[in-house]
Amino acid sequence: MTTPQKNRLVLSVLGEDRPGIVEQISQMILEHGCNIEDSRMAVLGGEFAAILLISGQWNTLAKVESALPELKERLGMQVIAKRTGTRSQEEARLPYGVEVVAMDHPGIVNQLAAFFAERQINIEDMRTASYAAPHTGTPMFSVQMTISIPADLHIATLRESFMEYCDSLNLDAVLEPIRE
Repeated sequence: MTTPQKNRLVLSVLGEDRPGIVEQISQMILEHGCNIEDSRMAVLGGEFAAILLISGQWNTLAKVESALPELKERLGMQVIAKRTGTRSQEEARLPYGVEVVAMDHPGIVNQLAAFFAERQINIEDMRTASYAAPHTGTPMFSVQMTISIPADLHIATLRESFMEYCDSLNLDAVLEPIRE
């Protein structure tokens, strides 16, 4: 017996932050018989941003899609939806965590992204933050990433190249396996 394929919808919401947004979004999803499988939500500046992976039967997802114009109107926010499937795993990949801290300056994210893109390493998740260093108030920048490294890539060589690259840019970095 085969398991029916899950139907999925990615929902993106963006607009002015205020209390109750998550409750209203999750209530609408629940009312239409769907489930939130994965999500990322944050307040950036004065804006609330969310991206959710919703699953359900094809007809319940259609009900969610039909309810989006009303949700958009009620929230006064931008709402975008796109159907998606299951992610294909074309090759074995190893999950690694990357942490970088440096004095803040433009281009840090782009430089890190370029390093990994050149090596066909996918950035799965990323969080950045700017903050003032304790005592000195120096503007600092931190990046935390989850990357997926092709299993046939030599990790020691990658780590050495990454550390040399970060040193050349005056970035303090760590590259470690994620232990599950």
